[in-house]
Amino acid sequence: MRRGKQAAGILLCMVLAAASVPGIPANAEEGKTKDVKAEAVQTKEPVQSLSSVNGQATIPQIRLSVGDGQSTPQYTAEEQVELVVKVTNQGVADAQNVRITPMIDNAADWPFVIESMNYEQNLGTIKAGESVEAKWTLTVRSDVETKSYKSLFAISYDDGTTPYDVQKTIYVNTTAKPAEQPGGGDDGSAQDPNTDPNTEPQTPGETPGGNVSDPGAGDLSGMGGAMIPGDGGVYNSDPVVSGGGSTSKSVPRVIVTGFATDPGAVNAGSNFRLTVHVKNTSSTTAVSNMLFDLQAPAAGTEGAAEAPAFLPASGSSSIYLDSIPAGETRDITIDMNARADLLQKPYSIAMTMKYEDGNAVQYEGASSLAIPVQQAARFEFSDIEIAPGSIEVGEEANLTCSLYNTGRVKLYNVKASFVGDGIKGKDVFVGNLESGATGTIDGMLTAESEIPAGTKCKMVVTYEDVSGNVSTTEKEFELEVLPMAADDMPADAAPVEQKASIPVVPIVIGVLVVAGVALTIVLLRRKKKKQMLAEEEDLADEVDRLTEDE
Repeated sequence: MRRGKQAAGILLCMVLAAASVPGIPANAEEGKTKDVKAEAVQTKEPVQSLSSVNGQATIPQIRLSVGDGQSTPQYTAEEQVELVVKVTNQGVADAQNVRITPMIDNAADWPFVIESMNYEQNLGTIKAGESVEAKWTLTVRSDVETKSYKSLFAISYDDGTTPYDVQKTIYVNTTAKPAEQPGGGDDGSAQDPNTDPNTEPQTPGETPGGNVSDPGAGDLSGMGGAMIPGDGGVYNSDPVVSGGGSTSKSVPRVIVTGFATDPGAVNAGSNFRLTVHVKNTSSTTAVSNMLFDLQAPAAGTEGAAEAPAFLPASGSSSIYLDSIPAGETRDITIDMNARADLLQKPYSIAMTMKYEDGNAVQYEGASSLAIPVQQAARFEFSDIEIAPGSIEVGEEANLTCSLYNTGRVKLYNVKASFVGDGIKGKDVFVGNLESGATGTIDGMLTAESEIPAGTKCKMVVTYEDVSGNVSTTEKEFELEVLPMAADDMPADAAPVEQKASIPVVPIVIGVLVVAGVALTIVLLRRKKKKQMLAEEEDLADEVDRLTEDE
């Protein structure tokens, strides 16, 4: 029987090869390649950086998606298959020297037999807007379970100058080896777990995890996922039957349609409430006995980086929901805490779902939520030093101060200005300040008017975050400004001051002296005139006497 299966596998490979040669027709059903549906959440940020315009991330020049538009393949234990992964360049620049290789850190997580020392594929150059397929011929392990396996692929490329690395995740559904028939018989057909009421629910494979890149750089098109503007991202996988009774004609799909956080901006080191909107997309089948489990990836910058990025603020990470009627939506809520040492970027929360339909068929599904985390800017000032501490109107004083960036985010376009009645100073541009760095503020202040001692002036510092949002902080200082001294008055003001200071007393004395002299002269003249009149009268009297005597 095994030889028959191998012969059938070889015949299938020959048909596929014939279908790939131009001009050789092949039956569409025989030549159908088992494709892979890639999980579009990027679990490791590429080295390529993102720019931002008005707070929105811009599309990088090279964007590689894995498995875009492909469906999830279904493989059976011990089956020889061809794994095909389509790599698409959705950017505007060519990706050169593209290499893709599966990252097999744990053999139990790889559903295929490891038959080669190296599975790396060299895809060459992928032009902008074009796709290239990477193909591997593999054998499914005999001990695989009936579940979804998550496989991580590493991709490296360059733009002709700078090398880049990115990691992408794909999913593969497998069916376990059928149980042997009584008497040891084996008809070679795979047992349908849905027809075996004793089949136990299988543990679901890991859901998309790891760090989620900036929503502007992610790729969820055609993957059953949706990006929620301003709220991060959402990814939904197809449900997998894990046990129970006979399967319903319509498979009930439970997906995440969106989520919200309270507060809206999740700050590192703070608690937040996560509300997830869950919808039963089936129009005929209700689901019940629902269990949701939320797990965040390990992340951080310190020694405890192995701890999850988000943890429940209290209680468990599992949430139970009784049921969701067909076509309706329900909300589930959990209080969580974001680690204080998280970098400012989106992080994912993987959510697994277990539920049943009306026939007691058990299903498992998975979704991933990308939650942006913000780091609050923190900085400190040193003591402000002013030399000299007291100046006169028209003089200048030198102000110096150090600015320490004690936060975990970079400060952009830092500058300082000075505000106060009676002073004037030019703005001081410090520039960008990395986390843990020190900036120096060195400015000159000019006194324009008198300022009494104890009067407060302000140094206003403004800066921008990575999204271009402007923030402002203030620090007060004192500067005494004295009036200008007399010795410091301008030279052209001296004559005016001399004219204004002509002595008044000497002028008055001079006037009095001149008046006295004039009065004396007048009096002397009057006295002399009286004496002459008296003499003339005496002489006349004497003549009259002489005449009478004769």
